[in-house]
Amino acid sequence: MSKIDETEDLLARVVGGDKKAVNQLLDRYRAKLRRMVDIYIDPRVAVRADASDVVQEALAEAAIKLPEFARQGNFHFYPWLRQLAWERLVQLHRRHIGAAKRSVKREQPGGGFDSEQSVMQLAEWVAAKESSPSQRRIREERRQELMISLQALPEHYRQVVVLRHLEELQFDEIAVILQLGVEAVRSLYRRAIERLHVLLKTRGMELT
Repeated sequence: MSKIDETEDLLARVVGGDKKAVNQLLDRYRAKLRRMVDIYIDPRVAVRADASDVVQEALAEAAIKLPEFARQGNFHFYPWLRQLAWERLVQLHRRHIGAAKRSVKREQPGGGFDSEQSVMQLAEWVAAKESSPSQRRIREERRQELMISLQALPEHYRQVVVLRHLEELQFDEIAVILQLGVEAVRSLYRRAIERLHVLLKTRGMELT
């Protein structure tokens, strides 16, 4: 049984009143949710607040709301769960940094805070694709060039690459988060990768 099928099976059990299924379902996505929070949390916030608290609060809220969600028959489960965590993360940034310094656009679902943290992690991903683990020194030397290339990538392109490769989401999940059709997301992703190829090539690098 695939992970999607297992999720749908657990959702059906939740509808049937199986309380154990609630915990089983949420536990399956705890690590994935934590990865999302780690990608977007601002380093200034991370030193003051624990990312695991964001995840735990989101899961606690989900446990309450999950039976109603499951009864609606909407099986886009992870995007729904991610949104709960995202709202908690937005609140955390507002408390510690202040809403006045952030545009509303950057706090939209799936929008990302476009923080240096996510760009740094993208640079790590590209570096890992470009060279072998034995070439760590080379990767380190080129990291700044990678950062420059990624920062030059339009925000909506960088966003879809982060969702696909850092959050490791499927195209249908990204489509729900960005409120786009699946084919529109695939097209956006292809254009983003093509643009990234061009930017890297100008710096003598290739994306394998």
